[in-house]
Amino acid sequence: MASLFLEPDGTVRGVWKALLFALGALLCNGAAGALRPGLAGPWLPAPWFSFAAFLGLTWFCLQLEGRPLGSVGLGLDRRWTRLFLLGALGGCGLMALMALAAYLGGGFHLVRNPQAGPAALLAGAWLFLAVACSEELLFRGYLFQRLCQGIGPWPAQLVVALLFAGVHWGNPGMAGATRAWASLDLLLAGVLLGLCYLRTRSLALPIGLHLGWNWTQGMLLGFGVSGLPSAGWWTPVLHGQPAWLTGGRFGLEASLPCALVAAAACLALVLLPSIGLLDK
Repeated sequence: MASLFLEPDGTVRGVWKALLFALGALLCNGAAGALRPGLAGPWLPAPWFSFAAFLGLTWFCLQLEGRPLGSVGLGLDRRWTRLFLLGALGGCGLMALMALAAYLGGGFHLVRNPQAGPAALLAGAWLFLAVACSEELLFRGYLFQRLCQGIGPWPAQLVVALLFAGVHWGNPGMAGATRAWASLDLLLAGVLLGLCYLRTRSLALPIGLHLGWNWTQGMLLGFGVSGLPSAGWWTPVLHGQPAWLTGGRFGLEASLPCALVAAAACLALVLLPSIGLLDK
């Protein structure tokens, strides 16, 4: 029975560590949610409370193992900064490719939103940074890394990507065929973000990519972000084409262009040889 729970060296198996972390995350996020109504504001968005909760839980779990917080991929140094910026640019680029494909397919055109100025872009970046930090620490941090130790990287990728897609299941716009496209795209996005960690062993690249992806989609192009409306620099005017071309109300994350771009990015990370910007 002990071998079911313990490694040969007597430590708890990675799968059980991941499961306990997931249960702890539910409790910590609930506690953070109780603090949000009185403290959250325009410059302290709700996701920062979740990030603080997950960071504290991660620190506690690592303390039990005698490991520093940086070991989970939060070692803030010059490489971390470089990977974060590279990820942010990559996220912007991937989303721009999706939008270009939908635009060339006759799916939409953009009109300038006069109510969105530089302050709105900055506030959106701060909000989406909070989202990226909280979700990546939760999904690609301790939970994912201990699953990789317990069941291997690719089974862990599948489990965590399914969880990542599942937490968006009830978002606005999740109906009919859009639900299927959104689930597929979010699953691929989860695999892509996991590959970003596995390729670099740092959370900098996935956090940056997550930020650039969401910010470009919502604050720059004005599409919904996982079904949540955004008042962006531009506003997309849809042309009545099938929802799989633009994602409709849900956003580009429920479109065929997203599936193609995300799948191509995954293949690139798997197949490309060593890249100095990523691997050094």
